[in-house]
Amino acid sequence: MNGGAPVAALPMYDFPEIEAANDALWRRIRVGLQARGVEGPERLTRGADLGALWRNPALVFGQTCGYPFVAALRDAVALVATPEYAFSGCDGAEHRGFLVGAASDPRREVAAFRGGVAAVNAWDSNTGMNLFRATIAPLAGGRAFFSNVVVTGSHAASLEAIAGGRADLAAIDCVTYGLLKRLRPGLIERTAIIAESQSSPGLPFIASARLPETTIAAAREALFEALADPDLAETRADLGLIGARPASPDDYRRVLEMEQAVAAVGYPALR
Repeated sequence: MNGGAPVAALPMYDFPEIEAANDALWRRIRVGLQARGVEGPERLTRGADLGALWRNPALVFGQTCGYPFVAALRDAVALVATPEYAFSGCDGAEHRGFLVGAASDPRREVAAFRGGVAAVNAWDSNTGMNLFRATIAPLAGGRAFFSNVVVTGSHAASLEAIAGGRADLAAIDCVTYGLLKRLRPGLIERTAIIAESQSSPGLPFIASARLPETTIAAAREALFEALADPDLAETRADLGLIGARPASPDDYRRVLEMEQAVAAVGYPALR
């Protein structure tokens, strides 16, 4: 193992209510790794800086967002597979964003939110920024569409901002929305889906590109074993995870093509 003690993390959908399910998934993946002669950490890493985590040369298994994957991490990580989720808005290994407003807000068309406040979880989020920007660009006409854009730090926090009236519109990953519909129904009931973005590949499972190819292959095989293990059926249901597909980095090219398309029509930044 290069770069010190091995590290694993599943930070993208690790709500407190389903931490135990992510732990169970990781334990089964770790068993598969060990069967192939690859050591994995006993526990998932939580609370680490994501940028540093994704670039850790000892990352034996992790998950990232599609936008940083293609915009910043192509040389740092290797693609293990693309997950498939069971939620509305997911189609195989594709997912999309839901543009969400407050349930109490009478506006039900995106164009009606001109001049409002947008919420983004992070500027490098594929759903929260990139797919959101691609949806707004045709309406913006090359000009600012929103009066302000606030950064919340997470999709859940964006939903809280919408429900609490601190922002008017946000784009929420459909997996997050589906999970929180089950885990925090009171929050979701205070919001309404206004529109859907176009789709893009889901949030990729990754490992450090500095690991041997045999280690990356072992991670892929261990993942697919875990996804087929009948003893993990309840765990997978808790996560909404129904499978994964082998994928190529080229499959994520569309993420940057969206960025290039909106820049070409004069809307390079969500504003």
